Amino acid sequence: MGARDDGAVTRWLKQTTPTWFATFAIAAAFSAYFCMYGFRKPFTVGAWDGQVALPGGGEIELKIALIIAQVLGYCLSKFLGIKVISEMSGGRRGLAILALISVAELALVGFALTPAPYSVAWLFVNGLPLGMIWGLVFGYLEGRRLSEILGAGLSASYIVASGFVKTVGRWLLDAGIPEPWMPAATGLLFLPVLLLAVWMLTQLPPPSAEDELLRTRREPMDGPTRGRFFARFAPGLLLLTGLYVLLTAFRDFRDNFGPDIWDALGYAETPSVMTTAELPIAFGVLLVLASIMTIRDNRRALLAVHAIMAAGALLILGSTAAWQVGLLGPAAWMILVGLGLYIGYVPFGCVLFDRLIAAVGFVGTAGFMIYVTDAFGYVGSVGLLLYKNFGQADLSWLEFFVGASYVTGAVSFLCFAGALVYFARKTPVELEPQLGPRE
Repeated sequence: MGARDDGAVTRWLKQTTPTWFATFAIAAAFSAYFCMYGFRKPFTVGAWDGQVALPGGGEIELKIALIIAQVLGYCLSKFLGIKVISEMSGGRRGLAILALISVAELALVGFALTPAPYSVAWLFVNGLPLGMIWGLVFGYLEGRRLSEILGAGLSASYIVASGFVKTVGRWLLDAGIPEPWMPAATGLLFLPVLLLAVWMLTQLPPPSAEDELLRTRREPMDGPTRGRFFARFAPGLLLLTGLYVLLTAFRDFRDNFGPDIWDALGYAETPSVMTTAELPIAFGVLLVLASIMTIRDNRRALLAVHAIMAAGALLILGSTAAWQVGLLGPAAWMILVGLGLYIGYVPFGCVLFDRLIAAVGFVGTAGFMIYVTDAFGYVGSVGLLLYKNFGQADLSWLEFFVGASYVTGAVSFLCFAGALVYFARKTPVELEPQLGPRE
């Protein structure tokens, strides 16, 4: 499964229409990354009562300790992925995905067998392999004229999956599965679909000559190449990386403590809301990102993505203010905040750097900058959790989330606007590629 062959499915994908190709590719990528969440997020619905003593004195809540341990593993995985993903060849991606998921599931078994607080270490091990899955999956999709719609379909997976796997985890708890075993049991439920999805990904042919003409050839990037790319666009890339730190921290807080926030809003007896509330968000993000596909000019598309992300920041601000003055109900507020967040967050993992590579004509891979921003983003996530535990311990999860919404919305808008101005000046005006008729 690690090496792609030109079997019947691959030959069909080379010859079929763009619609059928996109349908197949989205189904494969969406399913693969959706299933990854079955190994990552179910534990967050557990209560995990108790405290963990810190070496220098003091205590931290067990649930926060578990989340931080997994995020630290996930964060380290992103730093390793800067090299691994940018240098990974296409033929090895499938086996790499399955090997990493296997390590994550075995870690969840170790977590179940080890008493707290020592079990915290197993969630670090669980997070360590999972941070590379996105780059491996997106590697099958980037550099194509359909990359926007493919990336949007992939991104919709984690918007919906997080709530869905938490709902499954809560159902398993209600069915009598012991809390320590619930995460491992949830992961096993998603394994058969994951195997099928990875096989489907390995059938995708590489980008065509037309894809390369429109989006620039994609190749692995060694260390010197990565250094040249970053140095060439350092101010804009540093601005985007800092911005992503804030967005990731906010997104991870909303994700990890979503059950607590929904409970505080009055939905404790409706666990399905964690799934149903994410569906309109996924649909909205899918439409917004798919619309970028209609822009052939890579420079205009890159600037349009920045403008859309800035609009998402304003949506976070406006919806939070509207909820506080009584113009929005709690469910509508959570949906609109989520929509604004993901409109700003999702492009980092697919459209933003794919279009940037194409707009500047740099032969490389979008996976490099995706993993640079991701790595530092999860450092921010850990920092926010520590700040909540030690700096704002008296605030409820809901009160802290409201304050974070205002800060994230305001700072994000300013940063997106600054990055837009920078890349407007740094990217050359494109000449339309000479292509044959579009299908």
